[in-house]
Amino acid sequence: MSLTQDPAFKTLQDLFEQHGKKLKLADLFAQDPNRFNKYSKSLSTPDGDLLFDFSKNLIDEQILENLLNLARSRKVEEFRAAMFSGKHINFTEDRAVLHVALRDRSSKSFTVDGQNVTNDVNNVLAHMKQFTEAVISGSWKGYTGEKITDVVNIGIGGSDLVSIYFGHFNIC
Repeated sequence: MSLTQDPAFKTLQDLFEQHGKKLKLADLFAQDPNRFNKYSKSLSTPDGDLLFDFSKNLIDEQILENLLNLARSRKVEEFRAAMFSGKHINFTEDRAVLHVALRDRSSKSFTVDGQNVTNDVNNVLAHMKQFTEAVISGSWKGYTGEKITDVVNIGIGGSDLVSIYFGHFNIC
């Protein structure tokens, strides 16, 4: 069944039609002084804290509960578990996605098709770091023998957006 045919989606659509257009963020904060605490979570990591703040979204308890119902209906938790276990969830290419192995810096084993891919991922990341440092330092030369000063990034979705984010905030 398509997303828009899912009864859980239709419930959310009905909620929006009934009162979603009338929701105002200032009103939601006025009605619930504890809104920030209720809809925000912090995650402490060795590299610093992350704040996930959903309080400034036009949601209330009823909308949140129905969003969670939609996630359950669409089997988001099952797909997340499949992703973490290395199952083939990329249907168009019939392969596992390696997001988890790519972002896990603990070096714990991540298995795909019976093979531990952690070392492969770490080797690629090390190569990317070496290449990046060579470009930044100017030791990597172009075909003219001059150092590379500009990079053209061709990407879609997260691949492209992450580089824009890092460039915008001068993180690299």
